[in-house]
Amino acid sequence: MRPPCGPEQPEQPERPERRRTRRDERGQAALEYVGVITVLLFTALAAIQLGLVAYAAQQAGTASRAAARAAAYEGVDIGPEAAGRRALSGWLDGEFAASYGEEEVSVTARVRVPALLPLLDFGTAQRTTTMPRD
Repeated sequence: MRPPCGPEQPEQPERPERRRTRRDERGQAALEYVGVITVLLFTALAAIQLGLVAYAAQQAGTASRAAARAAAYEGVDIGPEAAGRRALSGWLDGEFAASYGEEEVSVTARVRVPALLPLLDFGTAQRTTTMPRD
């Protein structure tokens, strides 16, 4: 038999191994589920809100072009604001400002970005279109 190379280690008493029971883990899965669902819900709401911001910006561009087209032609029976409102989706709210020059007209459309959560305000999407006068 070989002698030990280093100082002898004292023997540690053996502890009885504690077995985990179902009672110890009660509720752990529910807490993990709530945590994961919260993160997934927040991510989904953020993605939908980003889509609403992009949609409002696109609608502002469409409405400003329609309003500028109506303002550029003198023989049209509809005003620029009415043309811009017709171009917007019915659930969006917009404001229009037209400025007339000698050879061109510019219309700025501001569309309020809808918020999924009422605590957050995303302001307005603004687009300006300039067209030559007829």
